[in-house]
Amino acid sequence: MKILISADMEGATGVTWPADVEPGTEQWQRCRAMFTSDVNAAVAGLFDGGATEVLINEAHSSMRNLLLESLDERAALLTGRHKDLSMVEGIQHGDVDGVAFVGYHAGAGTEGVLAHTYLANSITSVTVNGEPASEGWLNARVAEQFGVPVILVTGDDRACGDAVSYAPAARTVAVKRCVSRYAAVCLPPAVTARDITAAAATATALAVRQSPAPASAFRVSVDVDAAQLALAAAIVPGVERTGVRTVGYQAGTATEMIRCFKTVCTMISAAIEANYG
Repeated sequence: MKILISADMEGATGVTWPADVEPGTEQWQRCRAMFTSDVNAAVAGLFDGGATEVLINEAHSSMRNLLLESLDERAALLTGRHKDLSMVEGIQHGDVDGVAFVGYHAGAGTEGVLAHTYLANSITSVTVNGEPASEGWLNARVAEQFGVPVILVTGDDRACGDAVSYAPAARTVAVKRCVSRYAAVCLPPAVTARDITAAAATATALAVRQSPAPASAFRVSVDVDAAQLALAAAIVPGVERTGVRTVGYQAGTATEMIRCFKTVCTMISAAIEANYG
């Protein structure tokens, strides 16, 4: 049984504010250990539950945050950029039985610790076929395309609540309780590690490959916080400006949806100016 872990950092134990996850800061260095602890706890539980192979895909920012020297020796780490399927790279080869989202967070425009969707502030909401779409939601749709169920989600309580919309059967572990976007009631790493390991061990029972989801239409709408960002995003072929600060596009598969979304994010990022956004 092979499990893929998609590891993001905003939803990790102890993380509550931007410096905690911004590479190069003192706080980021400190929080890397707690991030690695959460991932190791998931790895331990997955092997306890019967997994024979675990691949961890680094999914935060530079995708070089986990401490390889501290990683559980039974796991392998896919680290660094750039990847075809970004946060769920590795799911497309037909050998993954389940995927765990570790350190995930709520989506843009919603309540949650460091809530966002790909871009920290510039994207204010994402919807697909009229439904709010967080990173977890988007990645779950890609997993479905390859017949891989989401079996575990860890993050703050809002991320766990969000998981109900895209993986209602998945085990969830709230490592902190959201007070505001930059504040949370946090549990110590020793406590969250025990909770994650226990949940991961039972989550392996859900790792049963399914029939790939049939192709379907995904109508994506992205709202941004400044007009020039929508203008920049609309340069992407197939993407149209549907409002002053909104763009939309249609995709026939989840992989097409996520690839186009990544491209839209790249164009938005390139159009952001210091101070004014």
